[in-house]
Amino acid sequence: MDWLADPALWASLLTLTAMEIVLGIDNLIFLAILADRLPPAQRARARRIGLILALAMRLGLLAAISWMMRLTAPVFAVLGQSFSWRDLILIGGGLFLVYKGTAEVHERIEGEDEQDTGTQRPAGFLSTIVQIVLLDVVFSLDSVITAVGMASQLSVMMTAVTIAVLVMLVSAAPLAAFINRHPTVKMLALSFLLLIGTMLIADGFGFHVPRGYIYAAIGFSALVELLNQLAARGRKGAPRIPGTLVRPPGTAER
Repeated sequence: MDWLADPALWASLLTLTAMEIVLGIDNLIFLAILADRLPPAQRARARRIGLILALAMRLGLLAAISWMMRLTAPVFAVLGQSFSWRDLILIGGGLFLVYKGTAEVHERIEGEDEQDTGTQRPAGFLSTIVQIVLLDVVFSLDSVITAVGMASQLSVMMTAVTIAVLVMLVSAAPLAAFINRHPTVKMLALSFLLLIGTMLIADGFGFHVPRGYIYAAIGFSALVELLNQLAARGRKGAPRIPGTLVRPPGTAER
């Protein structure tokens, strides 16, 4: 318990917790979009199961740090490029994210009529949980490697990961509701998944993209979308000047 009186460890805990929350946004967006495919009565349960599994995987990987570090050792090489188990997991997870993101975008664009008529077939609960588990593995590996690089004490890493997942658990339902209420936000979230999937594939092939660039681009896009939402809300709530006539679109003033 001596670390409780060490300001440096408290600073490390706060920094790592903030970083884990930022990294968890990817996991949370994917979780919200996947859970939306389920019947309404099952969505909250799927989100809770997904986040509990994410926490269990992160804590399990942290408890087996020595084994996890072996995942970064090269296992084979192709044309001079060596690959580790971590690289293969990142490439597989990135491909899965790109596939799911592309499929969801296609569904949003080409499947509008099916959604409007209410004939869209809901996804199966078990298949959704399996997909969540697959991506939890990728995001957990990324999260734990970041934690190991930023802190030296296992208790600090486990505390930061637990706090981050609890924050995700509290914000999962509001985030999912917000994404579902705003179609443009949902499309933006899907584009984030495509971007993150591409980044994971590049990272697996040895082309490391600094996370700051990725999250700066995501933050800027989110800010622009927020301004669009505020502008749209302002147009809806703008009062009409008394005595003016509202003309149908396309008619000229006489």
